[in-house]
Amino acid sequence: MNKSQLLVVWASIFIAAACTNQTKKEEISMRPDAPVAEKADTLLTEHGQTRVDPYFWMRLTDEQKNAEEPDQHTQKVLNYLNEENDFTKKVMSHTEDLQQKLYDEMVGRIKKDDESVPYFSNGYWYYSRYEEGGEYPIHCRKKGTLEATEEIMINVNELAEGYAYYATSGLSVSPDNKILAFGEDTLSRRIYTMRFKNLETGEYLQDRIENTSGAAAWANDNKTFFYGTKHKITLLPDKVFTHKLGSDISNDKLVYHEKDDTYYNWVFKSKSEKYIIIGSWATLVSDYRIVDADNPDAGFKQFTPRGTKHEYNIDHFGDKFYIVTNWEAQNFRLMETSVNATDMENWKEVIPHREDVLIEGLELFDNYMVIDERKEGLTNLRIIDQSNGSEHYLNFGEPAYAAYISTNAEYNTKTLRFGYTSLTTPRSTFDYNMETKEKVLMKQQEVVGGHNPEDYQTERVWATVRDGVKVPISIVYKKGFKKDGNSPLLQYAYGSYGSTIDASFRSDRLSLLDRGFAFAIAHIRGGSMMGRQWYEDGKMFKKKNTFNDFVDCSKFLIEEKYTSAEHLYALGGSAGGLLMGAVVNMNPELYNGIIAAVPFVDVISTMWDESIPLTTGEFDEWGNPKTLESYEYMLSYSPYDQVKEQDYPNMLVTTGLFDSQVQYWEPAKWVAKLRDKKTDDKLLILDTDMEAGHGGASGRFKRYKTTALQYAFLLDLEDGSSD
Repeated sequence: MNKSQLLVVWASIFIAAACTNQTKKEEISMRPDAPVAEKADTLLTEHGQTRVDPYFWMRLTDEQKNAEEPDQHTQKVLNYLNEENDFTKKVMSHTEDLQQKLYDEMVGRIKKDDESVPYFSNGYWYYSRYEEGGEYPIHCRKKGTLEATEEIMINVNELAEGYAYYATSGLSVSPDNKILAFGEDTLSRRIYTMRFKNLETGEYLQDRIENTSGAAAWANDNKTFFYGTKHKITLLPDKVFTHKLGSDISNDKLVYHEKDDTYYNWVFKSKSEKYIIIGSWATLVSDYRIVDADNPDAGFKQFTPRGTKHEYNIDHFGDKFYIVTNWEAQNFRLMETSVNATDMENWKEVIPHREDVLIEGLELFDNYMVIDERKEGLTNLRIIDQSNGSEHYLNFGEPAYAAYISTNAEYNTKTLRFGYTSLTTPRSTFDYNMETKEKVLMKQQEVVGGHNPEDYQTERVWATVRDGVKVPISIVYKKGFKKDGNSPLLQYAYGSYGSTIDASFRSDRLSLLDRGFAFAIAHIRGGSMMGRQWYEDGKMFKKKNTFNDFVDCSKFLIEEKYTSAEHLYALGGSAGGLLMGAVVNMNPELYNGIIAAVPFVDVISTMWDESIPLTTGEFDEWGNPKTLESYEYMLSYSPYDQVKEQDYPNMLVTTGLFDSQVQYWEPAKWVAKLRDKKTDDKLLILDTDMEAGHGGASGRFKRYKTTALQYAFLLDLEDGSSD
């Protein structure tokens, strides 16, 4: 190329860039004015320090939100949220066709008349199915054989009629197979009303139990029913009652009351059907109480005295209990004890602790034991023949995947049901003969229209972060993706509560991959991907490791030419929304766009207020700000408190008015403060679902409206790509 030709090329590039910049300026100048939230300073003084919160007024109580006639203050808050929704709709109006196209694509990949793989329990095959045109499942069973006549237990589509939101929980059939118990939530606050249906006559019983957690268990007399209720303010499950079918609910007997408000409680039945178990769980402590399911009025016995910093799970088999415990075992070990001597001094070790293996679960059969283990960030299923002690592993060939023990309701079987998926492989259900080692694919999630895993590439790479730790990243993209720094990439992470985000398949994600995006999961500290220490190093006074890991993974992806700051996007929800809030305050220049879904961003105010649901149960995760050391550390990263005058990326924030886990006012206040402080003209929008809570819209398809908005937001930032 001669000098004159080179000048022409550079001139063309300059003109193209100038035109693009001019177009962007014109789009910004035509953008409608964003809502400006009223400021009314509230002074919050803790430890002699005063924070000024100009948007504290946005808080509403449940009573205010649910009032038929809103008072003046309530209407003011609702008006503001609706103004933000109107603004979002206006500035995204040019993407409406794209949103509809994306929604149609995503919903179009879902099989409308789908059915789960049946499982056998107590003489019946149970399964759920969907019918075309229905948003909700139909729960069914067949007696004895799959060729038997179908019995519809409940059709959730019929139950949901007339409700903007509807969800069921805790389906449980009595031991004599005659009565179905289930919980229903019509407000999206996970407060369930327990209902009962006679499966022989099809009639609903008069028994209705309000304000439950949805978790319940039947005694073996077919009439005694154990259930948990929630504290009316904190919404934490704190009491367990017993109900006799047909009796007045007011006469239900309180069998356990957890008075420590840092604990959650639930009630369940052992797989053996022998015991009713009350579990109490705090961030660092587990506790159990048991009663013989044949003698439900006998009173619960504590399994072993409650300790400090001791987490464990129990399962009954024969004349013993098995215990997965972190007692003197950070990554947990397996122990056993006699049913007649459950105190810890009687526990005997079955599988010892290992520094490089995390025990995550246990499934018991009459001749076999299956251990869910995680090593080097990947799940392995360890199968032990209890008759002779021989063992083998189910290993999986892809570099990044998710494998898990599925529904195994029966003891007397040699068949293990497990699930498998990866970033390229749809969710698959297998039956595995533990004796012959034969594996049968029972079902793979159908992607309507076709999906060829060979069209996509998955990788597992390691980023060395600032303190020398290597953090795994799982990546997927369509083959042909160019690692030249010019391709778009969406980076996702969670990083809290020890929750591990494995590499799993989502058919809706294809709408991004097929448009040139890569998708990456950063397995940052705060989860348990690399063992329990991985969690310990991302909580409390080490929480900033979570944020630093994410930022350093972003830098790694840029350095390795997977993307660039102009094409890098980030997504996180709930505690992952806190992550989004922290990283945009720390390194806003790394991202072109951020999606923060139901984000926990007002850390100090939320964790100070013990009347807010979930607060007290999470002091061991974040810290208690009523102690000065925790207050100062949490304040130093709290996204709402650390908003400052600087440029921020383009941002889409979502929330739900009835969210009981992250109250809507956190993201609403955050957006208002960001809009007031930020020094750029990039897009900042808030989308509030006025009918839903933390999990978004109910139903099978409605939720994809939000996903379509999110993807349109990303694609529009990538020059409006819709091909």
